[in-house]
Amino acid sequence: MNSSNLAAPSMVLAPTTRRRGLWGIFVSTFLELAGYFMFGPLLVLTLSGRGFGPDVVGLFTASVWAGVLVATPFASHWVDQLGKRQSLIVSAAVPFAAFVVIALVDSPWVWAGLYFVAGIASSLRWIAAEATVAELAPPERRGRFVGLFETMVGATFVVGPALLAWIGTGNPLAPWVALALIGAGLLATYLVPELPHVHAADTHDGHHHLGLRGILTAVKAAPVIMIAGFVGGFFESGITSLLPVYGLALGFTAAAAALLVSASGLGSSLMMWPLGELADRVSRRAVFITCAALTLAGTLLLPLAAGTTWLAWVIAFVWGSAGGALYTLAMIEIGTRNTGTALVSSTSVLVLSYTFGGMLAPALGGLMLKWAPQWGFTGLLGLVAAGGLLALIADQSMRRGRVAR
Repeated sequence: MNSSNLAAPSMVLAPTTRRRGLWGIFVSTFLELAGYFMFGPLLVLTLSGRGFGPDVVGLFTASVWAGVLVATPFASHWVDQLGKRQSLIVSAAVPFAAFVVIALVDSPWVWAGLYFVAGIASSLRWIAAEATVAELAPPERRGRFVGLFETMVGATFVVGPALLAWIGTGNPLAPWVALALIGAGLLATYLVPELPHVHAADTHDGHHHLGLRGILTAVKAAPVIMIAGFVGGFFESGITSLLPVYGLALGFTAAAAALLVSASGLGSSLMMWPLGELADRVSRRAVFITCAALTLAGTLLLPLAAGTTWLAWVIAFVWGSAGGALYTLAMIEIGTRNTGTALVSSTSVLVLSYTFGGMLAPALGGLMLKWAPQWGFTGLLGLVAAGGLLALIADQSMRRGRVAR
């Protein structure tokens, strides 16, 4: 029996209950992430203000991502033991407690350790929330809800820092406002209903594996989806930090180069909902391949637009939209193929692929910018984008071949 052939356990819930669950996940995630992205920059600015160098600040920031990477392989096991609702509650409570201690204890080393713990909980939250949205959404509107969720998550990257700027980094109330948002997110999580849950040990079908074995099973089942997740992380999350440097290397002014990041980020935030809607109405694979092609086209065209700033911003917007959509479309595909434990395991792999892409991009990109600022970086981006596009085209061809036989 394949997991994709099973009715989603959440489908036994009444439509009103599923809608309440979706509202709970959306509201709680928005509040928690807005607080998170307000508290994180505040800590970074505090460390910088105390004289810590960029290397130490960078390691501190990386600690939360280290927590995500360490925890992701085990998230499916935790969700299997706790259930999705309890996993969402625990993963909201742990960062809240960690940030309360950070606000009360004046020790950067304690902060780093607790930031790592918050990263572990964030991994569980990320995976459980994405999987639950995909499972609670009506099948015919899964693209809409997954796209809306990704757009909402993208908005928190703007809302959190904007709130911090409005309140003031030197305002003693700033950390407590962030904590109030995270605490409100924890309370809103209780709106999520109890979801029917079947332990992997009780399925007896040989397909519902947990932990590392579950991850390997998910990779074997849909390797091209994970490649798309990697490319999405590479372009949406990883390259953003290097875009200003790349813009300067291409001859942009400092202000114009900085706005490349804004244009790309705006595209990756605003376009997830429309592209999710489109995936509900036309072939998902066609949207997938189109977005991969636009990512490659943007990579090749951006250097040619160096003399026309407004055109470069348009290209960066489309580039960010297409690159970011690869993760969203992969999540929609996973939600369509899988349910229950298999859905959580596949989501774990997608998150791992996305995170790996996001971490590898600045490391390799930085080397390319140092080695060959103008064509080395472009070549790296083109290679990754072309690899993702070719993988999707090859997978589509194999699918058509199987149907023809």
